[in-house]
Amino acid sequence: MTDASATAPRRPGEQALAALGLGAPAPDPADASPHSFPGGGRWRTEIPSCEGPEALAVVLKEASRLDVPIHRISQGSGVWMLTDAEITEMVEATAERDIELCLFTGPRGTWDIGGSTRTDSGGAGLRARGHDAVAGCVEDAVRATELGVKCLLVADEGVLWTLHRARVAGLLPADTTLKVSALVGPVNPASYAVYERLGADSINVPSDLTPAHLTEIRRVSATPMDLYIEAPDDLGGYVRMYEVAELIRRGAPLYLKFGLAKAPGIYPYGHHLRELTLATAKERVRRGRLVLDLLARHGADGDMAPVGSRLPGDLVRFDASS
Repeated sequence: MTDASATAPRRPGEQALAALGLGAPAPDPADASPHSFPGGGRWRTEIPSCEGPEALAVVLKEASRLDVPIHRISQGSGVWMLTDAEITEMVEATAERDIELCLFTGPRGTWDIGGSTRTDSGGAGLRARGHDAVAGCVEDAVRATELGVKCLLVADEGVLWTLHRARVAGLLPADTTLKVSALVGPVNPASYAVYERLGADSINVPSDLTPAHLTEIRRVSATPMDLYIEAPDDLGGYVRMYEVAELIRRGAPLYLKFGLAKAPGIYPYGHHLRELTLATAKERVRRGRLVLDLLARHGADGDMAPVGSRLPGDLVRFDASS
């Protein structure tokens, strides 16, 4: 990748617009995030919606072909939708390449019998309804970590706090990381700070937040942020490739998530969705290559965290002992 220090980063269309008298003001240094990942680097990459070993194999092959570095692979259907053998295969394949594997935990409101999620308001959304749903998420977390999974994706504040307490108590491995889903992600600095204190190590914010919103969040929290550079249609279908350098500048430490708009939903995954899932998995990697190429053209592709890095650094927590 291009050494960003060799030439100053430029913004899209900057030279031509300046020549036409349409240049933009220089970026304000006060807007930039002062934070980075432990061990160096201000951004990492993530390929989401990788729903099983077969899709994972497609992603890894395409990433090798297109030279797309991957820090994290995430899955959306849930631990309960995978057999032990499938989880083990995914754990081994990602470990060989020093990639973090993140699996979604348990039952969620959009799939259970609760009718409120089907109303215009959406009700409680993905949150875990009742004790049994929380118990299912905990069961998923224990099973996944026993099989070697080191990152768990959650969509409920109570589940997040419960899994963090379990981690503190030694019921889950101490190096397990907890990632908050985009579908419940915070939209202001106060709520972002609360998720950090509940145990989040990585927080997915909605993809319609502005660069100014990211700056506001970074003034109160250094917790790694996840952001769809291209969002699925059910998250808005936004495509923000030309903003990536500015999103990194404002939001670091930042996971660049390479999603896919104009693609049908695949959760919960099964073999009836095989061809669609494999095709979209391959295209998500290509989308990542497009983003990396764009950053390189603008001289803004420096400061990527080393491949294999996964921990979030020292974060602020509520007291989990009580």
